[in-house]
Amino acid sequence: MLTNSVIRLSGVAMLCAAAFIGSAMPRPSFASDKVVIATTGGAYDAALRKWWFDPFTVKTGIHVVSVAATNAEMRAKATAMVKTGNVTWDLYPDGEIQVSSQDHLAISEQLDNFCAQFKDRQDLVPDACIPAGVRLFSTATLMAYDPKAFKGSQPATWADMWDTTKFPGGRSFPNFDDPWRVMASALLADGVKRENLFPLDVDRALKKLDELRPSISLWWKTGDQSVQGFREKDYSVGQIWLTRASALRSEGRTIAWSNKAAFLVGDRLTIIKGAPNRDNALKLIAFWLDSPDIQAKVCEALLCTPPSSAAIALMPQAVRDQMPSAQDVRDNIVVPDSKWINDHAAELLERWNNWIQ
Repeated sequence: MLTNSVIRLSGVAMLCAAAFIGSAMPRPSFASDKVVIATTGGAYDAALRKWWFDPFTVKTGIHVVSVAATNAEMRAKATAMVKTGNVTWDLYPDGEIQVSSQDHLAISEQLDNFCAQFKDRQDLVPDACIPAGVRLFSTATLMAYDPKAFKGSQPATWADMWDTTKFPGGRSFPNFDDPWRVMASALLADGVKRENLFPLDVDRALKKLDELRPSISLWWKTGDQSVQGFREKDYSVGQIWLTRASALRSEGRTIAWSNKAAFLVGDRLTIIKGAPNRDNALKLIAFWLDSPDIQAKVCEALLCTPPSSAAIALMPQAVRDQMPSAQDVRDNIVVPDSKWINDHAAELLERWNNWIQ
């Protein structure tokens, strides 16, 4: 279980709004009684809808419309909507790193006044509600694998992911507008110490990725793609989100992961500047922070760490034992340098796009 001090360390997840994923709940009487939130779809959206969106609708009569998009598309779409003054979404989850960037602050509602009501909540982590956004949960990006694919020892480190002789099979990495974690894993595989990881040596990272490139059978852009590739055995070892790995396990799939090859990350709820249903969006967020039981159910389904310690206490011990612990973070899990990543985001993406072509 992550301690408050560890969680503070993280502050560490597409087609543009093509389809609306409705719930089985009846629509309220007034069309204005809605809130539109973007999610990455699939098991992620299903867990949020079952345990958060639908109970919110039952309590308030406000219908939650979820729109499927990749993380990159969420940021691009939100930026475009604010620039054109045609905002049709209300909120979306953005990465812990991205919310501290100037680009994010330019398109998001500042929540200073809203957050004041939560400042004395002892069960919430100190940064649960900050002007840039509200913590949805903390989780990890890590190396997951099929334990049945290997005889004998199992892969545990990023160096093992590069060892295709000892651990044969396809590999998988994400390919979207946030390439730092792929570069970082390459550097760790190349022997860079965790404490010396930032600033990233991009040249060295791409050179190391050249070695593994022939074995990469899937470059995924969405969480759904990452789990579908695993289901179809497109790869035996891959870098995916812990929430998605947990969803696979809940399906009864044989999957394992290693906290020795992991990055601490997290999502924050962002209200888009000019959101047409801003008040409803604030109600949805307040409902999240005020409902430890709902946080517990969502994070039990997705294997994440909720912002409330009361929620963590409600989760089964077997689930809590699978969450990254304070010892994991102390000894193995990488806490990314958010400032460095944001300061060099454009450069990283340019280098990445040139390499991936």
